[in-house]
Amino acid sequence: MFLNARNKLADKRKKTFYGWYLVPVFGAVMLIATTPLFHAMGIWAVAMERAFGWNRTQLSLALSFTRVEGGILGPVEGYLVDRFGTKRMVLIGMIIMGLGWLVFSRVNHLLIFYFAYLVIALGQGLGSWLALNTMMNNWFVRKRSFAMGTSNALARFGSLFFVPLLAWLVDPDFLDRPGWSLTAFMLGIITILLAFPLTSLLRNRPEDYGLLPDGDTEDDLRRRREAAVSSGIRIDPQYDFTVQQALRTPAFWFISLGHGFTSMVLLAFMLHLAPMMTDMGYSLQTAAFVVSGYTAVSMVFQLIGGYVGDRVPKNIALLMFTLCQAFGVFILTFGPPNLLSAYGFALLFGIGFGGRNPISSSIRGDYFGRKHYGKIMGISQVPMNVLLLIGPIFAGVMRDSTGTYQTAFAVLGVMAVVGGFCFLFAKKPVHPDSYSAISPV
Repeated sequence: MFLNARNKLADKRKKTFYGWYLVPVFGAVMLIATTPLFHAMGIWAVAMERAFGWNRTQLSLALSFTRVEGGILGPVEGYLVDRFGTKRMVLIGMIIMGLGWLVFSRVNHLLIFYFAYLVIALGQGLGSWLALNTMMNNWFVRKRSFAMGTSNALARFGSLFFVPLLAWLVDPDFLDRPGWSLTAFMLGIITILLAFPLTSLLRNRPEDYGLLPDGDTEDDLRRRREAAVSSGIRIDPQYDFTVQQALRTPAFWFISLGHGFTSMVLLAFMLHLAPMMTDMGYSLQTAAFVVSGYTAVSMVFQLIGGYVGDRVPKNIALLMFTLCQAFGVFILTFGPPNLLSAYGFALLFGIGFGGRNPISSSIRGDYFGRKHYGKIMGISQVPMNVLLLIGPIFAGVMRDSTGTYQTAFAVLGVMAVVGGFCFLFAKKPVHPDSYSAISPV
């Protein structure tokens, strides 16, 4: 059976490279895994606040606890992905996510709410972002950023419709709608049912099927080397860093901190944007449309960021997109409290978030190689998640103590700027073996 699958994939080399078939599957899994858990967190927060009277700090802890899980289990998740492959881990993760949503549907106490969110986050950690990016890092090298950007853009396209749909389903102002409990139950059932057909389409590495990354052949690689030599272009050999070698590079820490600082504001807005807008007197559906606004823009700029990331230095591109994201935060924080500011924020925030997202994943593959990508990515989640843990709690505490989000969002906007410069300082490391490859004069 394995040989037949291998032969079928190998036969497609002259047609469409199978890596591109993985792109929509990546997008579908990410849609299921991240949209209800993260992008729609504000929707759930409003519903939980109305149903049980929990304050913003208590609600923030649920999202922050998921980052504790990621910080503790990130290295383990990375090891498991490298050891057992993306296909198996996504299947396990989706089943756990589905069970978590079934628990969520029965929430009647704050501790059960936290437990349900932790179970969902465990499944999401095992079977989505890290596992899928590891797979794409294996299937693409020259087109890595674009492939990752396209995959995430498809997930954002689904979120564009999914977030308003969830807002409509759980809106507590309308008693004739399904509500949060039934909606969570349906999410659980759908996630479990989709786990098997989706994961049956996943493939871990192209070499397992007689293919090479990007759909290249040995002849393609030889011709590319010959063309580069005749043009006087230097082609640096590709090295795979071990975990220990990666940890000794400044680039690893700058990337991890940059990713953490720029994502802590994203996580805070995922939770607090909808409650902030309902504080201002807007409906939950209007808040969902603003979320869909920055989701739509980010969808387009996932593609643009992926294109740019394959053609310019990734650390410079990350700085530019991150500054754009921070500027959007400042508009929402200091601009007039109206929908014009909200949609101005959605435009700039979507450009920045969407543009940097595929590059912040692909830069690790460019810098550290393919062989240990999962483990390196998993360990980098530890400092990232420490920062992500802080963002939502800080915003919730400031809102409960001052009655406004202005100070919290201003500080988080500054942190995003700091993150952008961390990316800038992340220069591509030189592998230790490359020194021994240089002939002495």
